[in-house]
Amino acid sequence: MTAKFGRATAALTGVAICGLSAVLLSGCGQWTGLNSLPLPGTEGQGPGAYTVRIEMPNVTAIQENSRVRVADVNVGTITGIERRDWHALVTVALNGDVVLPANATATIGQTSLLGSQHIELAGPIGTPQTDRLRDGDVIPLDRASQYPTTEETLAVVSVMLNGSGLGHLQQINTELNAALSGRESDVRSLLGQLETFTDGLDRQRDDIIAAMAGLDRLAATVNRQSDVLAGALETIPPAVEVLNQKRDNLVAAIDAVGRFAAVGNSVVTQSRDDLIANLRNLRPALQGLADAGGDLTRAVGAYATFPWPEETLPRWVRGDYANLSATLDLTLGRIDNSMLQGTPLEGRLTALETALGRTVGRQPGLGTPNPLTGPVTGGR
Repeated sequence: MTAKFGRATAALTGVAICGLSAVLLSGCGQWTGLNSLPLPGTEGQGPGAYTVRIEMPNVTAIQENSRVRVADVNVGTITGIERRDWHALVTVALNGDVVLPANATATIGQTSLLGSQHIELAGPIGTPQTDRLRDGDVIPLDRASQYPTTEETLAVVSVMLNGSGLGHLQQINTELNAALSGRESDVRSLLGQLETFTDGLDRQRDDIIAAMAGLDRLAATVNRQSDVLAGALETIPPAVEVLNQKRDNLVAAIDAVGRFAAVGNSVVTQSRDDLIANLRNLRPALQGLADAGGDLTRAVGAYATFPWPEETLPRWVRGDYANLSATLDLTLGRIDNSMLQGTPLEGRLTALETALGRTVGRQPGLGTPNPLTGPVTGGR
């Protein structure tokens, strides 16, 4: 009886193992361990559950059946991990009541220092949320990341404590003490000067900002004139080449100008006294011209209408006729006084007129009234 029962149990066990193997091979496709089997009671399997894929740059130690959280609440399960080009493609199943924006982010985190890893889903930070995450959506690489793992944290701490700059702090402190020892006053003065300098910069902050704004406007102007500047840069090299070819002539011309300047300076220096004397001698003549300025201009204006002054023309010229009355004094004494005065013949005609007895009752000479302005009188 016992032997028969043992044989029956062994047979049932073999059948169960074969059936389970068949189910696993047909349902899972490839055996990768217990995590490749769907576990009962996990999240993301109820009514309305949907699937989302996440492109992760690195999955670290996360595996299938790991939890998916939103605000530290389990809302789903990782159902698959595969390689896509140079990153991982993680498939997660979420409960039907999980509402996330279409631009949600995914981060691999860890529950505690030695806890299990999971994927944390959340809305974007600093970016408006869009629509809703739906079945079949993909969270791209630029919205996927990971928190530092325990191994990475311990590695950084190890680097800091062993062989990093932290071990040299004592040596740095010793070297600073040696460098500053005996120079406390200089360092104090330097700190005071730095404080004054920074205070001056702070007071001129508006001017500095205005200068930077001016430079920005200048840069914008130069940028708008880029075509003109490019043309100038293309034109200048030939001009410079021409100047380079004429360099000897330009140098000779400048040298000749220098020699001429030296000669001119020597001439001016040597003739300085004579030049000053000439200018001083010109002063009376120039002063006389300045004093006679008004009369001189009026006299020059009379040349065009000689012998009548220009300023009296409107009084005796009326249209196409002119009124003129004249008194001519042709006596010998008047002719002598007006035409021979200052010549060797001066006084000859006056003496002749006196000898002829024509000066009875009057004495010709400079004091005789002007016949043009004096009264007309009878005479011989």
